[in-house]
Amino acid sequence: MEPANHFTVLRRYWRLLVGCTLAALVVGWLLTPTGDTVDNAKWKCKVAITPVAGAGDTVRADQVLSYAQGSDVATAAAKQLGIADAAAVIARRTVTADSAQMLSIATTGPTQQSCSDLAAAYSAAIIKGFSDESAKSAAETVKKLQAQADAQQKQLDDIQQQFSRASAADQPKLQPKLTAASTSLTATLTAISKLQNGAQTDAIQQWGSIDARQSAGNLLSSPSRSVRLGLAVALGLGLGVVAALMLSRMDTRLRTRNAVEEGFNLPVIGEVPQLSRRLRRLREPLVRARPSDPAAEAYRSLRSTLLLTGPDALGRSAAGHTEWERADSAPRRLADPAPVVLVASGSSGDGRTTTVANLAAALAETGREVLVLDCDFRHPQLHAHLGVGGGPGMAELLSGEQLGELDELIRPTNVAGVSLITGGNTTAYPAALVLRAAEVLRRARRYADVILVDTSPLLHANDAYDLVQHADAVLVTVRSGNATPEQADRVAELLSRTGVPVAGVALLGSDGPAGRRRRTTAGGGPAAPGGRADRAALPRTAAPAPAPAPAPAADRGAERTTPSWARRDALGPGRNGAGAAGQGLNGHGPKAGAVDGDQGEPALLREAEER
Repeated sequence: MEPANHFTVLRRYWRLLVGCTLAALVVGWLLTPTGDTVDNAKWKCKVAITPVAGAGDTVRADQVLSYAQGSDVATAAAKQLGIADAAAVIARRTVTADSAQMLSIATTGPTQQSCSDLAAAYSAAIIKGFSDESAKSAAETVKKLQAQADAQQKQLDDIQQQFSRASAADQPKLQPKLTAASTSLTATLTAISKLQNGAQTDAIQQWGSIDARQSAGNLLSSPSRSVRLGLAVALGLGLGVVAALMLSRMDTRLRTRNAVEEGFNLPVIGEVPQLSRRLRRLREPLVRARPSDPAAEAYRSLRSTLLLTGPDALGRSAAGHTEWERADSAPRRLADPAPVVLVASGSSGDGRTTTVANLAAALAETGREVLVLDCDFRHPQLHAHLGVGGGPGMAELLSGEQLGELDELIRPTNVAGVSLITGGNTTAYPAALVLRAAEVLRRARRYADVILVDTSPLLHANDAYDLVQHADAVLVTVRSGNATPEQADRVAELLSRTGVPVAGVALLGSDGPAGRRRRTTAGGGPAAPGGRADRAALPRTAAPAPAPAPAPAADRGAERTTPSWARRDALGPGRNGAGAAGQGLNGHGPKAGAVDGDQGEPALLREAEER
């Protein structure tokens, strides 16, 4: 996907981006403490504690660890640092046993000095506290051993008295007792001496110096509310972008010109940009209300393309005269029937009625008299767009309730040169109304230069499908993002069955012009010049030639058995270029003789092809 398409996708899903960003902002606000707190984990310090020399047998690591994790040590360290809250000290220290003879104390702090001071204070509190506890425990043990030594001394004195009073024959018998009592007393006195000596020094000591280093902090661990909220916004926006791109991948609806052309297998002959909310509220044609708006120019471009590529009669503002050759004073003649252009769409909401109103206004700007027939009997809305009130209309006319002339039902609109027959108010079923459509359209052709017909959606109502066969050309409208490839293929299939020439597709709500693919014929080469645009671009200097006789009705009927877009590929590079030019995109052009009333153009076409 091109970068420009990425921006188009993000603009399309801007509500999703805003929602994800706001959700992340709310979550970040709730999870971040009020105000900016201090980062107590910016610095880390570590210190080790081991038993003193000679105390390894009496000092156990599990005892020291249990004491170091107690609240007494935290209270002593906080008091030494002048901190009233001992819980804050506990939150900033971690004590672990690295081995059976070594403890490790890790502390954190906002600065190196505060971290080192806490580690030193905690180490000193552990050493002093455990040493005091050891001395106290030793004193109690010495007291017990002293009482035991006193008892052993008394026992030894009694044995010595017995030994001195005994005869020489009995003394050898008392000697073992005397020796055992003396040994027990000596052992007790030795233990008392060791405990007394050990109590005079610390039981544990600090091993080495304090290791201080700065922690690897990052923005995610920053305690600042402003920083965290900024990160939350960035994270929410990133998630929104990812979600938008994923939804765009899963969304198969037709949005671009290339996608619409591929889905309908028809050329896009007009792209109307997305309208603002204010313009969408207008209840009159945009071409008349905002003539300089880009969307109004887009409708004019659609009109010009339709005139150049549609039925030949569209290029004539009066019977038998093309726009470029008719004099301003030429009288209007109603002998030749006006072409009928039916505007259709696959689904509702494709801008069909809006396109009819604006296309009628754009055609009226060229001096043509336009008659609009509202045949959307399910949701008639053209009268609101053209400023016409209610009353009898097409429904009464087709149902037979109104049998008078059409001029009794034709009503002027707020657009000069545009008249309207409203949808009417009949209660008959809409599909049954189109049975007399052929007769009504034949009569309506005598009242204007161009007939525009608005219908119901092709995929939602059968009456639209019945009306298509009475038209000279069909213009398909589709709103960007409102149709799927399956729906587009179904519309193309329905139109191909009728054999009515299809002028092309009008894409509404387009995000912008997309790259246009080079069209090729079935033979693989460039398509032959086929529309009125190709013919109009040639100089008009050749001598006029006699106009050929019109094709018989049977031939015209056979000519409409295949839709224009299918017949265009069937021509191939082997057909005569003039014949392809005559067919164009609609199949209503002359065969090989006259082109738009200019009898000398076929020769010019052949010369251009030879060059």
